Amino acid sequence: MRRRKILQLCSSTLIALPACSTKKDALGLGVGNNNSALATYPNPQSAKMGANTQYRPPAYVNNGLRNPNIDLPSSFNGKTVTHSRGLSSSPFVAMTFDDGPHPRNTPRLLDILRARNIRATFYVIGGNVDRYPHIVRRIVAEGHEIGNHTYTHRKLTSLSDSEVKKEMRRTQDAIVRAAGVKPRTMRPPYGALYQRQRSSIFSDFGYPTIMWSVDPLDWKRPGPSVVKSRIISKAHNGAIILAHDLHAPTVDAMPGTFDGLLSRGYKFITVSQLLAQKRLA
Repeated sequence: MRRRKILQLCSSTLIALPACSTKKDALGLGVGNNNSALATYPNPQSAKMGANTQYRPPAYVNNGLRNPNIDLPSSFNGKTVTHSRGLSSSPFVAMTFDDGPHPRNTPRLLDILRARNIRATFYVIGGNVDRYPHIVRRIVAEGHEIGNHTYTHRKLTSLSDSEVKKEMRRTQDAIVRAAGVKPRTMRPPYGALYQRQRSSIFSDFGYPTIMWSVDPLDWKRPGPSVVKSRIISKAHNGAIILAHDLHAPTVDAMPGTFDGLLSRGYKFITVSQLLAQKRLA
């Protein structure tokens, strides 16, 4: 009788085992765990190398708002080394995007811009230009402006004069190789650049340093609705607006941002056009 009870207990335990989590499952390593869902996401490394051919940009609703065709001069001269905004007499704004090109986000952004006839300025990293030259060619072909954002995105205030010059030169050469144009302005990573360095870069390359007057802090990833709200609420005549096409949520915010600014009467021009207006004033 005692043996029969032991066998019955073992039998009931064995029946219950398949419904229980093993130690391996509890660590998230079992066959049926949620990690299997990762197979449905694009492989980050493949995406980085441009090998993810399954990606399709989502459709964005264009509310019929379009930037007007703006034929403004873009040739600027002057002795001002740093600019953070343009003239406040006209409702022009310059939309700028840093840290690209990105293999997925930048083409999405270009689709959004094209649907609204908006020209933007892209401050590109030279290393990314060499990785994705076809995207840089598209940026230029669609009428956007390219700016120099260094080759490695290092903090320039920590570099020697020769290293800063090398960062500028390598990026300029990469842009010329990719698209056959030279950048006309630069933006320092993290906005960090001594006045002495700004003057030196201006003297050596002719680049004025371009800062910004509207910063939605999108690099902190507060969410598309917050990015949109911050840009629209802080926009002003002559604004230079900072954003990053490196981040997908920022690109997600752009349709509503552009439409919101257009509905308020703002018109989008490039940084060079903004500086040329300053020269003509």
